[in-house]
Amino acid sequence: MPDLAASLELLTSPAILFFFVGAAAAFARSDLAIPEPVTKGLSLYLMLCIGFRGGVEARAAGFDGDFLLAGSMGLALSALMPVAAFVILFLLTRMRKTTRLTRPTLCALAATYGSVSVVTFAAGQQHLTSLGLAPGGYMAAVLALMETPAILTALMLMQGSGSDRPTDRGTMLREVLVGAATVMLLGSFLVGLISGEAGMKKLDLFVNPLFQGALCFFLLDLGLSAARSLISGGRRLPGTVIGFAIGFPLLSAALALGLARLAGLGVADGALLAILAGSASYIAVPAAMRVAAPKADPGVFVTASLAVTFPFNLTLGIALYAAAAVWLWS
Repeated sequence: MPDLAASLELLTSPAILFFFVGAAAAFARSDLAIPEPVTKGLSLYLMLCIGFRGGVEARAAGFDGDFLLAGSMGLALSALMPVAAFVILFLLTRMRKTTRLTRPTLCALAATYGSVSVVTFAAGQQHLTSLGLAPGGYMAAVLALMETPAILTALMLMQGSGSDRPTDRGTMLREVLVGAATVMLLGSFLVGLISGEAGMKKLDLFVNPLFQGALCFFLLDLGLSAARSLISGGRRLPGTVIGFAIGFPLLSAALALGLARLAGLGVADGALLAILAGSASYIAVPAAMRVAAPKADPGVFVTASLAVTFPFNLTLGIALYAAAAVWLWS
């Protein structure tokens, strides 16, 4: 099992607690609100920080063979698993007619479970190290590489909705690639990749210490939005979504483990790749969806990630993925 104190420390981090403060305020019918221009600015700022730091970490990792192998698998998983998630969710909602989710919400869910959680990564890295299975340092760069592809895939899936659906793939691809979320994530990643550690020294205060404060505001607003969305609809998180929020991470982690074993990746790196694949984003995806898909329901995709998948991984998932890796490599 993961270290209880470490798990408790993560669950009681300021950013996570602010999410629950926002949710509690909404359930208490408080008039607390963060102006929309501020939340949009916070979303763009968080995407800039995530992209820039990812680029710096990718450059620092260099072109080590194991990094290229793990990075390639991570990119493939992040890009393709949202398609599987979307299909599964679509079929589940068709089978359960009482579960009505809009296409933007389905796409946001798909992106959430294709992208990754930084906090889950940190907990998994600590747990593996405590077992004597220290992953390679380049896995931080793999984490960064896995945050964006799922968002791009979800944005392409989004093009199937609405009356303004592109008439050709070239138009659709252009709309995805020049969208605010894509430009900010990929642009800042390239800036970090080019500028490297020298650039990080110049922007360290902006993209590191200030990031935590902005993240608290962002998750406070997400808590407000998610809870108010649930309240306004007079509903709870659908059982279908709860089942998906536990079952799909297990599927993703199992696939990642199988690929890592076949490719010859080490046990520690394979386990951490599975932990990444089994996680769900609650920072990068909500920030991107706030800009690119404002009609997506945060009461579904944010709550599923933070209230179901995140605690499941901290209490059971991480230990399960690590144990499966040890067994598979033995």
